[in-house]
Amino acid sequence: MIGNLPDLPPPLVEEAVRRALLEDLGRAGDITTAATIPPDATAEAVIAARKPGVIAGLALAASAFRQIDSAIRFEPALSDGTRVEPGAVAARISGPARGILSAERVALNFLCHLSGVATATRRYADAIAHTHARITCTRKTTPGLRAFEKYAVRCGGGSNHRFGLDDAVLIKDNHIAVAGGVAQAIARAKSYVGHLVKIEVEADDLDQLREALGAGADVILLDNMSPKMLAEAVRITAGAAILEASGGITIENIAAVAETGVDYISSGAITHSAPALDLGLDIRA
Repeated sequence: MIGNLPDLPPPLVEEAVRRALLEDLGRAGDITTAATIPPDATAEAVIAARKPGVIAGLALAASAFRQIDSAIRFEPALSDGTRVEPGAVAARISGPARGILSAERVALNFLCHLSGVATATRRYADAIAHTHARITCTRKTTPGLRAFEKYAVRCGGGSNHRFGLDDAVLIKDNHIAVAGGVAQAIARAKSYVGHLVKIEVEADDLDQLREALGAGADVILLDNMSPKMLAEAVRITAGAAILEASGGITIENIAAVAETGVDYISSGAITHSAPALDLGLDIRA
């Protein structure tokens, strides 16, 4: 455990990195490095930030070097969740040069992408730090990388929404349409799931909010509501359910949304549209 961050399960890390390395090495391995670098050559390198941001994914970077060559030494210079400025060293690497060069891209792909997610999340979290609201992620993640992207959201100061279809009920507009209404959908969900499973329902307007409250929803997702409407929803709810604002959230409007008094603000952009943080591996002669 790093601070309040959960440890990434080692088997999950190892398997994801292994797949990425196999994809990169292909059928013949790193022919460029094999052709140009003597087998006994050694090297020292650092991974350093070229832009300001928040670091996430050091365990995956370390695994890439370790799986290529166990003789490579990977030493983190800081922890995931750390803010960095240009020039800050995130890790030091030393050992067989061939292995360092062959693992470089996979290590940086994970580290740059996840650090980008953490950095984007941090910007949103900072923008609403003066309120009690928290930024949370969604299921709009890169296939195969959800656990890591959600971990990166935590590194950036955000919180996690459900991880999949199996750990919470989220009744959305299409479920409501087929089920025949908000109350009907909630009643069926309550009769189906166990007492430990939370039930969230989407509300497009204040009438649906009132119906969801009457049916006993644990969490209500206020979809694409204006700040004025969100504030009224908070007044009506009066703490009877957790309120989550969603839809059209940007860095420009998130503070206004948070100031309405909602508990959570969900954003798909912090995972699916976060630009990679510019980090580079530099060989030290």
